Amino acid sequence: MARITYRQALSDALREEMQRDENVFIMGEEVGVWGGTYAVTRGFHDEFGPKRIKDTPISEMVIAGAATGAAMNGLRPVAEFMTINFAFVAFDAIVNHAAKVHYMFGGQWTCPVVFRAPGGGGRQLGATHSHTPDIIFAHFPGLRVVSPGTPYDAKGMLKSAIRSDDPVMFIEHHTLYQERGEVPDEEYLVPLDKADVKREGRDVTIVSYAEGLRVSMKAAEQLAKEGIEAEVIDLRSLQPLDMGPAIESFKKTFKAVVVEEGYGTFGIGSEIVAQLQEHAFDYIDAPIKRVAQKQTPLPYSRELEQHALINPQRVIDAVKEVL
Repeated sequence: MARITYRQALSDALREEMQRDENVFIMGEEVGVWGGTYAVTRGFHDEFGPKRIKDTPISEMVIAGAATGAAMNGLRPVAEFMTINFAFVAFDAIVNHAAKVHYMFGGQWTCPVVFRAPGGGGRQLGATHSHTPDIIFAHFPGLRVVSPGTPYDAKGMLKSAIRSDDPVMFIEHHTLYQERGEVPDEEYLVPLDKADVKREGRDVTIVSYAEGLRVSMKAAEQLAKEGIEAEVIDLRSLQPLDMGPAIESFKKTFKAVVVEEGYGTFGIGSEIVAQLQEHAFDYIDAPIKRVAQKQTPLPYSRELEQHALINPQRVIDAVKEVL
């Protein structure tokens, strides 16, 4: 089992799926000759050629619209946005067309398109390039929304997304590309609708995903040194949302902290807290705490940006408060 980066896991998944199925192709700004904004498709243009690795004009609406049309006609496009912030320009094609095709035509059409989009803060990209709008896309039925937090999940979920007959918004956090983890040499798939227990514990349940998962795991390691064992639940998928592992964990620990990089107002954490109280009200021993990005456009200044984002210490403080 190799220990590889998140970036390499994505690249391996794309290459294997393109080798497996000639209907899979990649399109986006600078995905070809340049090799992708984050080098995920480096070398693909030479390996697969311009017919299957298509550099597009600088128009996200064209990218999303063309990918949706191609998917409806039997191909399996992987459309890459340089950043999820640019997906706002393609919003109509994603949520009003790709997500609705199967329903609007009574199941006669499918739309097997994957929209890959780096997102989140932490890389000093400024206020308009550092959004974490995951909840917006997860709000709409018909669109699967996933955001893996480990190389293992990144590879397995991307392969599953490409093979799915549903449109998938595949969100990759900017700060995870260099993260390393163990990935099997043999082929495997990770389901697009299952949460996962990333760390077992008895004292408190921490629910998170993506960059929030990395932060939560660091916090859990520090808490363990103080005798506090936190159970960490990785949502992985936001639409559909699998609350089973989080609810079962909460029934064991009676306390919870929800961690997300998005804004706390109307966020993923709000939904998690609502479902915990709805399905496990009798197990609540303390108010459930939320840790989220501060309600401000992210500054360019590194110090100010880090001050606004989530970090392990904020998670530790929240855990100690519920305990």
